[in-house]
Amino acid sequence: MTEIVLEARHASRILSGEVPVTLVSDISLGIDHGEFVSIVGPSGSGKSSLMYLLGLLDVPTSGDVLIDGQPTKALNEDRRASLRLSHLGFVFQFHFLLPEFSARDNVRLPMRALGRLSDAAQIARANDLLEQVGLKDHAHKRPDQLSGGQRQRVAIARALANDPQIILADEPTGNLDTASSAQVLEMLRHLVDEHRKALIIVTHDLELAAKADRRVTLIDGKIVSDERIVQPASVAG
Repeated sequence: MTEIVLEARHASRILSGEVPVTLVSDISLGIDHGEFVSIVGPSGSGKSSLMYLLGLLDVPTSGDVLIDGQPTKALNEDRRASLRLSHLGFVFQFHFLLPEFSARDNVRLPMRALGRLSDAAQIARANDLLEQVGLKDHAHKRPDQLSGGQRQRVAIARALANDPQIILADEPTGNLDTASSAQVLEMLRHLVDEHRKALIIVTHDLELAAKADRRVTLIDGKIVSDERIVQPASVAG
């Protein structure tokens, strides 16, 4: 039985103006717990616009986006922000870490915004998440003291801060070298396989997209294909 955690229902986003611009058009898409979905397409196809709708960072002009079956379009911004904090985690190509904060304090930011944990519990969870991404000994370092791959791993830890069901990643390896890209992808895959997070990656990298369970292709703001990907069995030994 499927368990849809994130769903777009006939969602469109149109910029009004003398000549209206359609960013995404009549998109219906359901994503299950523990599913890794890549969204691909040429530049200007609507990939990032769709991610902004799915991430409740933008509101559809028509249609709706549902989190755990709950419609969100009619919610006020405070309620949408609360849903983002509790249900969604974000990883971007440019990590957007605050430069004046340590790695640990950057990871704590979503926890502080949600306000469910005490300071001591926030610190303990941030330390645990940094250990999980291999940065236990770098908790006190600022972003400028870390490599690009390390900064992106801090961003992944930050995305996990409030234990969200859904991770949305926009070109998460686009600014990394090959070795760092492989590490980041392995961590993201682990979230799906071991923690049943829903993972949606927007990417132009077809090799990365092929690592997903499903590949959704957009052209001119519309889904033109939605295909399952069968991953090769790992070879033991």
